[in-house]
Amino acid sequence: MNRLKSLFSKKSSGVGIELTPERINVVRLKKQGQKLKLQTLAPAEVPEGVFEEGQIVDSPTMAEIIQSTLSENKIKVSQASTAVPGRAVTRVILVPSELDDDELREMVLNQEASLYLPFPRDEADVDYQKVGYVVDDDGIEKVRVLLVAVKRDITDSYTETFAQAGLSLNVLETSSFALIRTIREQLRQFTSQEAVAIVDIQFESTEISIVVDGTPHFSRTVPLGTSQIQTALSRAMNLPPSRNADLLQGMSIPPGPIAGGPKSGMNPGTAAMLRVVGELSDELRRSIDFYLNQGEDMEVAQLLLAGPGGAIENLDEFFAQRLGLPASIVDPVDSLAIETDEEMSMAQRAGLATVLGLGMREV
Repeated sequence: MNRLKSLFSKKSSGVGIELTPERINVVRLKKQGQKLKLQTLAPAEVPEGVFEEGQIVDSPTMAEIIQSTLSENKIKVSQASTAVPGRAVTRVILVPSELDDDELREMVLNQEASLYLPFPRDEADVDYQKVGYVVDDDGIEKVRVLLVAVKRDITDSYTETFAQAGLSLNVLETSSFALIRTIREQLRQFTSQEAVAIVDIQFESTEISIVVDGTPHFSRTVPLGTSQIQTALSRAMNLPPSRNADLLQGMSIPPGPIAGGPKSGMNPGTAAMLRVVGELSDELRRSIDFYLNQGEDMEVAQLLLAGPGGAIENLDEFFAQRLGLPASIVDPVDSLAIETDEEMSMAQRAGLATVLGLGMREV
């Protein structure tokens, strides 16, 4: 059975739950007229060794955390939407437009999919959606199809964990899809000839997605996130290692040009942080260059920074200088014009882009 459940469907009535190595986020949104209101936001810490490298390592513990978070916040639901972070294969492929739906399904799932997967087709859950039509260089009309695949052992572990927590999954999608849903209005500012690089800086990794017309055309996960920045910072300042990101919220990258990396005489903590974000900017440059070298007749018009690391002060300016591209931080609460009862810092808001996109599935 395909576990990428209703990736492109519009089911509703539960909560959005995001799983990460250091925390879970549970969100419930409700409609008030034409607006959205944040009814519940319930974060909970995840101990080390439960969730690693995009995979649930300890299902019983993760299920218990989900269950207790729902219980403590008096959330009574039986369904949820969730997302797999950064371990999906996404490709836009072209297929003949004259195929009927059954032929298209057969071609995409059983012929084309195996050409693009770095793992055996029979070990993958695959879903797809038509995203438009195009006329190729020979004047032949083709259908653009967005193909998404995740290893089945990962999707199985999500389904099983949520079942142990007493929840059925309405939707299991990829985190980049949830994030794109959150910033859909922002993405509409760009033309179909402009690509946007979304940089989702999470705890142990960063997911780089290059998006055109709201569709991810390229995605890559690099093993650099807030954990690596914080570890470098703690070591440089002789502090004990910690999974708590509070230290990062008090840090900022010095404004102004920093060509060539850290300067002598710079605070050791700042210099250590700069080395890691400098590495991340190099990986971002490689990803953009790789995408453009695929022969795409595009320019990357904007960097959008999201995730808990996206709100590090002056990081947008740092990337803009290093890469020569305009950069800005995603404020998902503002993007969706969500009403909230409590004030949240930018650091808190930036980390909610994925879970709010999941919560929208359930409105």
